[in-house]
Amino acid sequence: MDIQLHFKMNEKLFLKDPEQSELGRKIIQHSILSIHQNGFEAFTFKKLAERIGTTEASIYRYFENKHRLLVYIAAWYWSWLEYQVAFQTHNIQDPVLKLKKVIKLLAFSVEDDLSTHHVDESLLHQIIITEGSKTYLTRRVSEDNKDRLFKPYKDLCAMIGNIILECRPDYRYPKSLASTIIEMAHFQNFFMNHLPSLTDFGDGKDELKIVAFLEDLVFSCIRGSEKPEC
Repeated sequence: MDIQLHFKMNEKLFLKDPEQSELGRKIIQHSILSIHQNGFEAFTFKKLAERIGTTEASIYRYFENKHRLLVYIAAWYWSWLEYQVAFQTHNIQDPVLKLKKVIKLLAFSVEDDLSTHHVDESLLHQIIITEGSKTYLTRRVSEDNKDRLFKPYKDLCAMIGNIILECRPDYRYPKSLASTIIEMAHFQNFFMNHLPSLTDFGDGKDELKIVAFLEDLVFSCIRGSEKPEC
């Protein structure tokens, strides 16, 4: 059976829903390929139009600008990752094992999901590592936040934060630790591959060592945190 995943995206991310047409899906597919190959700075709608055999104006009918397209594919990725976390931890009862599973999902390179034909999650994961912070490190971040453009990322953090609370219900910083895990997994992966002197993993480039580091960090925080005396 051919099963395809679809996520309902915030309508303020696009002018015309790319999921509803062949051209829209090609825009998403080839924007991921182009950004992965050349970086976000070199990516333009003109180059994308030439790549998929359409006009630049046609792409602007779907997205206001290239930054809004980047926010769209990032939001799509966070929705997909939230689904993966929910699906792969559903039958795990032990919260410690559940949290360790989440850490592995965040730290390991992902494989392309065959249930999403026009999105290569393995490439999108690399884009999130290298370009993801550009979605919110902008002057418009407050306005974009009011439009709930970052809700998929927040939902993922909330899900991980709840798992942290399953491990220790009185832990005071579940949301902060959840977002730290996500960002740290990406930073350590980037440093390992590009700035190895900033990590302890540069020589072997072993993602398992990132997992071990994150587990040590997370569970040291959870088990070592105590409420201060009044």
